[in-house]
Amino acid sequence: MCQLLGMNCNTPTDICFSFAGFQARGGLTDVHGDGWGIAFFEGRGVRVFLDPQASSTSRVADLVRHYPIHSVNVIAHIRKATQGLVSLENTHPFQRELWGRYWVFAHNGNLHGFSPELFGQFTPVGQTDSEHAFCYLLEALRRRFPSGEPGRSDLFAAIRELAAEIGAHGEFNFLLSNGSFLFAHCASRLVYIVRQAPFARAHLKDQDVSVDFSELTSPEDRVAVVATTPLTDDENWTVMEPGSLMMFVDGAPVAMGPAATCAFIREDAAAHRGDALSASGA
Repeated sequence: MCQLLGMNCNTPTDICFSFAGFQARGGLTDVHGDGWGIAFFEGRGVRVFLDPQASSTSRVADLVRHYPIHSVNVIAHIRKATQGLVSLENTHPFQRELWGRYWVFAHNGNLHGFSPELFGQFTPVGQTDSEHAFCYLLEALRRRFPSGEPGRSDLFAAIRELAAEIGAHGEFNFLLSNGSFLFAHCASRLVYIVRQAPFARAHLKDQDVSVDFSELTSPEDRVAVVATTPLTDDENWTVMEPGSLMMFVDGAPVAMGPAATCAFIREDAAAHRGDALSASGA
């Protein structure tokens, strides 16, 4: 399973602490050694770092870890290849322009038999199912809203429908942002935490690193962090419901109406569930 990391804030914030633990999952504390990437929104621009090398040994990752880039929306990804070569063009997150803004996308999972026709507005550069899904999603949004970006409620509803459609082909956990907000879709596994006053101390699971956020923040700051699994071992992370879409704005989740999509159930989990039901006589 690939690893996802997202951050959404109400004021520009660096992600150095969370990235320190996240970086270790790329070949040190986990097996994801097929590349990594991170994107920082700065105004209408995006600063993107990609490397097909394992993040735990990547000098580019070391640069990012020690370079306090401040952003209100960040998306990072550590890859465990399922489709496509281990190469730069297949490294997430992917970036495209839609409605005069950059959009960034990263996916965790594997889509089977997903090869819908694309009409040339968005074309994959690499061979991954992830980039194909991203291009299809943006193309569908442009067709649905040809006059420009819709309101947030309409956009949320459209992305929810597309997440369910694409998710019918397999595991489709993803993070998506255009710099104004962060979408998080949980097909099987995602967690999040909102850090706000009163701020406390936190310790990483994957590195022996702690930080006291009260020393680094102001009382008005609010930061939401989304990850595949919790990054710290002394904070209460909220588990997202499998088969659900969330939108984060200004460092907090925002209710946008119906959120149900398409949950992914692993075959081994389904088999275990069936065995349990048989044993119970149900």
